[in-house]
This record gives sequence, structure tokens and C-alpha cells, in this order.
Amino acid sequence: MKKLYTILFTILVGFSAFAQSSQIKKADRLFNQRAFMDASEEYRLVQDKDQKVLQNLADSYFFTNRMGNAAETYRLLFLRNEGNIAPEYKFRFAHALRATGEHEEADKYLSEYLGKEVNFEEWSTKMDTTVSHTYTTNQVMQNAASSDFGITFMGDRIVFASTRNQDRPIYAWNKKPYLDLYVADIDDEGKLSNIALFNDKINTDTHESSAAFSRDGKTMYFDRTNSRRVKVEWSEVPVATIRIYRAELVDGQWTNIEALPFTSDQFSTEHPTLSADGSTLYFASDMPGSLGSFDIYSVAVNEDGTFGEPVNLGSNVNTANREQFPYIANDGTLYFTSDGHVGFGNLDIFKSEQNNGTFGMAQNLGNTINSEFDDFAFVLKEGEEKGYLASNRRGSDNLYAFSREEYTPPVLPKEISEINPDTGRRQIAGVGNIYFDFDKATIKAESEPTLNKVAEIMKNFPTLRIEIGSHADARGSDSYNMKLSQRRAEATLEYLVNKGIDRSRLTAIGFGETKPLNDCTKPTGCTNEQYARNRRSEFTEVTGGTNTTTPEESTGN
Repeated sequence: MKKLYTILFTILVGFSAFAQSSQIKKADRLFNQRAFMDASEEYRLVQDKDQKVLQNLADSYFFTNRMGNAAETYRLLFLRNEGNIAPEYKFRFAHALRATGEHEEADKYLSEYLGKEVNFEEWSTKMDTTVSHTYTTNQVMQNAASSDFGITFMGDRIVFASTRNQDRPIYAWNKKPYLDLYVADIDDEGKLSNIALFNDKINTDTHESSAAFSRDGKTMYFDRTNSRRVKVEWSEVPVATIRIYRAELVDGQWTNIEALPFTSDQFSTEHPTLSADGSTLYFASDMPGSLGSFDIYSVAVNEDGTFGEPVNLGSNVNTANREQFPYIANDGTLYFTSDGHVGFGNLDIFKSEQNNGTFGMAQNLGNTINSEFDDFAFVLKEGEEKGYLASNRRGSDNLYAFSREEYTPPVLPKEISEINPDTGRRQIAGVGNIYFDFDKATIKAESEPTLNKVAEIMKNFPTLRIEIGSHADARGSDSYNMKLSQRRAEATLEYLVNKGIDRSRLTAIGFGETKPLNDCTKPTGCTNEQYARNRRSEFTEVTGGTNTTTPEESTGN
């Protein structure tokens, strides 16, 4: 009998192992096909989850915006396999944590991934006061059944992408119908009406999205996913890539529909946007030469309808991660979406201002428009401070209308700052200057309350930048006093840095004996108390451009 039980137990264990192996194989097949909703259900039922199962289960949740489940599963993955996990899982875990409000833990993993310290609280506080605009957003439609995004203007009407066409095949990724383009009317409050399928020449049984139109309305660019899957270098299984198409309006009909010549079935090109004069097309792509997953590119559109060579916009815009959904405004400012630049979570909307054809550093638009989830597909209604974006902050992709106002950082109140009548510059007030002993650059204990007050003011006003101007009395040579005053300025700066002030917000400049507060301009003739007034550090507000001056550059020595 004992032998029989042993045999039965062995059979049951073997059957269980076989069943689990079959379940994992099924889940792996679904995952490789990017059927993440179904894959997550299969992986969830696996009893003994190894590292690969946990990785794929967490990714399945992450790619379908179930961030609470994703964070929980990534955490279990790291608890069981710390030190043996690819870096991209730290990146996704950090973003899942960001979406669930666990910022300190998100900072830890994002810092490890980036190789530099990330402090979300400090960054977001600073960001709140450095943005150029504040935004007011309102969801356009309450439609949880479909995903809607990617508005573009077509004359007085708008065109957007949606999964609302129930006659289309089901997309395995999210178990919703394939995307079609729709056209709609729009009122002054941003509400949509008379929504209809765009055109049966454009829409097919695969995805169409992200339309862009020439100013005369006769040329259209849009995305279309390839109908067949092909083997590509970066994937173990065949995938369907995305290509940008162009169509022409002839006698009221969209015709001459063809893929652009620089597209390919070996990589994706997507999200076209056209410059105001029609001479440049911007788009996202993971083509060879990209800095990361997807980058923003531009390509010249020639007068004869041909195209130049695509140009990567470079590291001011692009990162090792995703940059997508470009929109080029009439003033040349590029708006785009990224999860590679530091942001509020997942995809954020950024802008890059153009100067003589060069795009500047990416700037986050701030938390009045960005959330902890995906925020993307920004578009302006030119000539008005209004526009649209898409976000999945409420579960699925939805359209949001926005209005915006220019933002001016708060001016320091009088009790904190005052105009220096001698320089015309705003000087930090409260407890004033700090002073030094003769021939010393050491911060005295009696100066610490003043310095602590300056640090407190700078923390309360995150955009405030300060020039530390330090001085010497007239005793000693000019060159010695210049170096002595520079040491005093640097000692003052280091004290504030040690109190938590970002070094980039401070400039240390030594003026030697060139700016005395009294007539003690000679090495003799004044009392010690009179000379002492000139051995000081002063704190002046810096206005204008970014402060990049170093102490060495400031002194000219």
C-alpha cells in the first residue's frame, strides 16, 4: 500500500509539473504575441513563479496600465532576485511606483537605473515654479469603453484616433478593436459632436492613427500598422511595425495613398506632424541610429513632393528611452512625449524651444498638465491658448481639452528682498551680510543664523538664484585680497550647499577691495571696526538667463 501511495504521489507531482509547464508555455506564447491581457491571466495562475514568469507578468500589467498590479509584481521580482535583474525592470518598476505615489522607492530604483541621484520631491517642488504656463484640463468625453487620442485640426473640424469601431478585429494587446481615424465638429468649450469614421480609403482592418494635414488641406500624413508580421532584428518573434503614409485629396476623394520612402517594415515610423510652411515633417521612429527605444526625427519635404534624409533631433530632445508624439507649433517650439527625461511618471509632455534650427534642452510642462500616468499627443489650437492632449490617468486613453495661461514666478516679498540703491539689484534681506575676521575665510559662528535664513528663503523660493559677492578690506596687495575674497565667497557657497541648496543656484564671486562700504580705501587711516565692515559676503538675486558662471571665470584669475 505504501508503494502504491508513493507511485500515486509521483504521478500527481509529475502531472502538476507538466500542467504548470504547459501553462507557462501558453503564457509565453501570448506574451510574445503581445497579447498582454490574456498573458497576464495565464501567468497569474502559475503556482511557482520563477524570475521569468514574474518579469513577464509584471510587464503584462505595466504595458496595459495596471500600475498597482505591476508595482506589486515587480516588488516581488526584486525581493526574490535582487542583483540578477536587467536594468530595464528597474526603470519600469520605478514608473509603476511613481504611478502609485510611492515616490521614495521610485527614486531609489530610478537613481540606480540612471546612475545618478533622483529626488522627486525636490525636483517637483522646483518644477512647480519654473514652468512657462499653467494648464486647466477637462476630459472631453466620458467613454470608458474605447481609447481615444491624437487630435489634429483639419480646418474647422478635428480628426482623432479611436478604438470605438466594434466592426474591427480585436487587438490582442488590450482586447479592444483596432484603431480607426474619426472626424468630428468641435465647439468653443472643446466638446466634440457629429463624430463619424473619417474615410474608408484611409481606415482598414489594422491600426490607423495620428493624422496630420497640410495647410491647404490637400495632403494628409497618418500612421498605419503593417498588416503582416515580419522578423526583425530586435525581436525573437515576428512583429507588425508601423509606417507613415501620405494621401492626396483629389476631387474630394483621398487617393494616391502610399508609404513614405524612408519607412520600412524593419522598424516603425509614426506620429507625423508638419511644420507651418509644410517644408518639414517631424515624426517618431526606432530606426537604426536612434539613441533609444523611439526618437524624434525631422525630414525635409521638398517642393516636388520628394523627401530628404531623416535627421535625429539629438540628445537635447532624445534619450535612451521613449520619445514620441511630436507636435511642432507655428513658432517652431517642439512639443513631445517622453519617459526618458525626468518627469511626474510614465510618459510626460515636454517642450523644446527652437533657435536657428537647433532645439534646446527639453522642459517638462509641469504638473498642471502632466500626471503620474501616460500624458501624450499634445496639440495647440494656433492663435489661441487652447488645445488637446490624451491621458490614461483615469484608466484608459481619453481626450482632454486644455486652456493655458502664462506663468510668472512669484517675486520675493519686500520683507525678504530689497533693492540695493547702489547697484539697482535685489539683495536678500533678513538678519543682511556676514562678516569675516582679518585675513580669514572661515565662516564664524555668529554668521550661521544669517546663512541659515538665506538657505530657508532659497528652499521656499525654488527658482531663486543667488550671487554671493565677497569682499576684503584694503590691507594687503590687490591680488592677495582678490584671492582672499574669492575664498570667502566659496566658503559661503559651500555652507549653503551643505544646507541642501543646489550648487547650480549659487555663484561665488570675489571682488577683493574694489567695492568698500566706506572710505577705507588705503591700508592705513581707519579703525579696525571700519575695516571690518568691508570684510563681508553679500547675497544678491540673480535674474535673467541660466547661471553658469564658475568662480574661476568670475574673478578673471
